[in-house]
Amino acid sequence: MSMSEQSREPGDGEPKRGSAAGPEPSPSPLSFDPLSRTTDGDPKPSDEEAAVSGGFTSDGPPGFTSDGLPGFGDEARAGREDPSAASPVGRLAATVERLSREVRAAQAEAEGRALIELAKGVLVERLQCGPAQAARQLAQLAEQAQVTPLELAVDVINQAARDRMSEVTDAFLAATRAADEAESESAAVRLRAAESGVLAADDAQAVADALLEQALRPLGAVAVAIWAVGADGSLTMAGSAGFSPAEAERWRYVPPDVVTVARRGLIEREGQWITTLGVTGLPTIGLHQHPDGGRAALPAGTGGRIHGVLEIAWPAPLEPQPPQIVRQVEALAELCAHTLEMYTPPQGAAQEPRVLPDAAELMDLADGLYDPALVLVPHLDADGHLVDFRIQHVNNRFLDPAGRPRAVVNGALLLEAYPMAAGDSELFQRVERVYATGEPFRARRMNLTALVDQVPLSAVADISISRHGMSVLLIWRIEDEMARLASLLQHAQRLGRIGGFEENVLTGEITWNGQLFDLYGRPRTSTPVPLEELPAHAHPDDGVSIRRFLRTLLHHQRPAAAAFRLQRPEGVTRHIRIVAEPVLDTDDRLLLVRGACQDISAQHWTEVALAATRDQLAHTEQQATERARLTLQLQHAIMPPTQAPLQVSGLQVAVRYRPAETEQLVGGDWYDAVVLPSRKVLLCVGDVAGHGIEAATSMVVLRNALRGLAVTGAGPGQLLSWLNIVAHHLTGSVTATAVCGLYDPDTRTLRWARAGHLPPVLVRDTEAAPLPLVKGLLLGAVPEAVYEETELRLAPGDTLLMYTDGLVERRDRPVEESLTHLLTTARSAPSTLDQQLDRLLTYSKSDTDDDTCIVGIRVG
Repeated sequence: MSMSEQSREPGDGEPKRGSAAGPEPSPSPLSFDPLSRTTDGDPKPSDEEAAVSGGFTSDGPPGFTSDGLPGFGDEARAGREDPSAASPVGRLAATVERLSREVRAAQAEAEGRALIELAKGVLVERLQCGPAQAARQLAQLAEQAQVTPLELAVDVINQAARDRMSEVTDAFLAATRAADEAESESAAVRLRAAESGVLAADDAQAVADALLEQALRPLGAVAVAIWAVGADGSLTMAGSAGFSPAEAERWRYVPPDVVTVARRGLIEREGQWITTLGVTGLPTIGLHQHPDGGRAALPAGTGGRIHGVLEIAWPAPLEPQPPQIVRQVEALAELCAHTLEMYTPPQGAAQEPRVLPDAAELMDLADGLYDPALVLVPHLDADGHLVDFRIQHVNNRFLDPAGRPRAVVNGALLLEAYPMAAGDSELFQRVERVYATGEPFRARRMNLTALVDQVPLSAVADISISRHGMSVLLIWRIEDEMARLASLLQHAQRLGRIGGFEENVLTGEITWNGQLFDLYGRPRTSTPVPLEELPAHAHPDDGVSIRRFLRTLLHHQRPAAAAFRLQRPEGVTRHIRIVAEPVLDTDDRLLLVRGACQDISAQHWTEVALAATRDQLAHTEQQATERARLTLQLQHAIMPPTQAPLQVSGLQVAVRYRPAETEQLVGGDWYDAVVLPSRKVLLCVGDVAGHGIEAATSMVVLRNALRGLAVTGAGPGQLLSWLNIVAHHLTGSVTATAVCGLYDPDTRTLRWARAGHLPPVLVRDTEAAPLPLVKGLLLGAVPEAVYEETELRLAPGDTLLMYTDGLVERRDRPVEESLTHLLTTARSAPSTLDQQLDRLLTYSKSDTDDDTCIVGIRVG
């Protein structure tokens, strides 16, 4: 009994089916109504039959809800509660949504009703009973099995059919029932519902819609395409769902030689399951929408003949599918084959492009060319106007400027494949003019730009465009990159003075490039030198390193390198570095040796000069370090950082010396504090100009001279006059500053004079101030000089400080500001004199890295 004989629509006078109230009618195939009347004229089925069919009734009149509002209850109530729904746009949107749900429910109802009616027909044939009894039997069996009538109907159909679909269903249910019983049953319903929709569809487009909605969306798929294969191997889009109309129109025809995902599925009889499109690089429909999504392409065949391909798209990478899912999809592809078996390609605009006779001849001509060639045919719009050219054919020599494969370009429109052809290069305008006038066009070094993933890629090519009948032949010769790179390599070898060689150890054939002949100083017509004769052309002292190089290369068969002195025929010696590697055959036997030689003579002599310079610098640095060390030792021997305290009644004496932080800046600062034979105390500090050994030795001369002159009993002014003569005449005309004082313990008086030096500082009680200046030139400036001296009486508790400029001098501040800071620090005097001197050194803000001397006395 056929499905058309089992069911018909109710008559005009028969009651209509009611609708259930609910917020969202379920699209599940479990909520279908039965037909209101059976085919044999029986009255309306009983409640029991209605239950078998999965129907439902309403307490209110048809089309009304329980609260008396027309339409669906929750939707109507939502219209009363939502003010926006009361507007015309809101009411229109609600009406559209309601009608959409009703359409989806009606589609599901029709598919489910067909399956239930088919199961009832099976029971009528098996039980030899009427339709009403079969309906009651189906209801009783469903109640006993505790399944829905629709699921039981699918089970009855599977048991009766025992076809490919039932086998797939049984395998799927057996594999998944333990994990999820409800999902397993719904999978069986999906398969039969999809089969019902496919068999009821009148064209491939309806088949695609049914497959996507009923069977493939639950598997996570988002789109499906059904391809019909032509007699010449071309593919035509028979139907699609989930792809945009523009994308489907763009892919309506695929020429025979274009490799796509669908063609891979056609060639591979087991089909193609692709994890992600991004790995394959194959073009296909919807690639820009889901570039990393998974794909499945399975041949759609029946009776041993392939009629097309079922291609399924997933939005994300596709995990390996279990065998049950694979068999389920294969069964769906077999369903498509029944539709494609009766498929006829549409006529008119959707028909595959016709190959003109002159284009066919031109394609044969293009295949015989050695340059990349494209055969273009005009592409007209509906009004017959030329809008583009279709790339009818690309020959085997075709090289795309963007590096794309031939399959991507073949069959595309010229402006689609090369949108930049309408840009600055005016390539499209040139083709258009040649097609219009028939006048050929030639151009050299034209810039071709291809847009790949929104990135412009350019290449330089020679262009030739000519018309042949109604077709256009476009030839381009992209600038030979290999020749350009070879020329670049030759220049690099010339500039780097590098020569290459290759030696076949089996045949003895040796190949040198021209640069290597120049390195050896041999004419290019001479015979190359074998590697084993290399020691004869090298310096005798380099024989050991060359033999080690040859043993590593030829015997151990490992890459090797060496440096040697090449003796050229004209007697010139060049320093050469050679590197080589062995090339082995499949049996790991030495086949040939290839390598390179580089003239490193200039580098060698540069390294020799640098080594000599480094040795000289190291020797100079060592001398400077030793000189600074000796100078520092001399200074420390004469000027220790501290000195043993002087034994003077009623007077404390302390000294501090801080050397320079940098050894090369050893200076000429000095101090002295000594008790003279007259029981007076000599106090002095000084600073010789300059640094280094000369300043240190001059400091020793002045210090010792002053100490010797002081025993004469002369005053400070006279001592500085004599010391000026010494500095000017006996020390090589050095200059220095100094302050000199004689302290009398009996009278507590200090007589002092200065020679261009900072005055001493007197700390009395909580006040600190410099002593008044007295006149005096720096030492050594003139042959003879007179120095003024003055006398100061000290009180018990007074502290007098003498210091050099290393204590206060700063590069960025005036000396007056530094003196103010020194006086502030000196006012807060610690309990002992030693602590006070240490504090002055600690809080000094000097930044000249100069050495420093301090002499302090405190009256007890």
